Amino acid sequence: MQALVSFIAGLVLGVGLLVSGMANPAKVLGFLDLFGRWDPSLALVMGGAVSVASLGFLAARRRTRSLLGADMKLPAAGRIDRRLVLGSLVFGVGWGIAGFCPGPGLVALGLGEPKALVFVLAMGLGMAGFELLEWRRRCGAGTSAA
Repeated sequence: MQALVSFIAGLVLGVGLLVSGMANPAKVLGFLDLFGRWDPSLALVMGGAVSVASLGFLAARRRTRSLLGADMKLPAAGRIDRRLVLGSLVFGVGWGIAGFCPGPGLVALGLGEPKALVFVLAMGLGMAGFELLEWRRRCGAGTSAA
């Protein structure tokens, strides 16, 4: 059942990204071009997504188990730190350069968009690099210099 619900949720997300234009890098870059030919239509998409997600998080906070019986795993951190700011900056720069973020990049890859292949490969390398740095940080934290 979990796999079926996950598949349906992914399908709904993918269709939503296609219908909204989020999988089209030209549309995204038009939204990010504040001082040129700005396309504000994605602001409505994002506003709707944030509204729906806020309601979902509000409801989830009141529960200990999901509707399918899994433990609720909500983010615990509530402070803004250096890692969050740097990660947000890297995400924003990548979004501005490529016109993709992870979800729309995967949808565009599924559509055969060549730029999406480059983006997804770069995203995978970035994720692997992060995991390597995290592994080195964890392993280095357990040792002390003599």
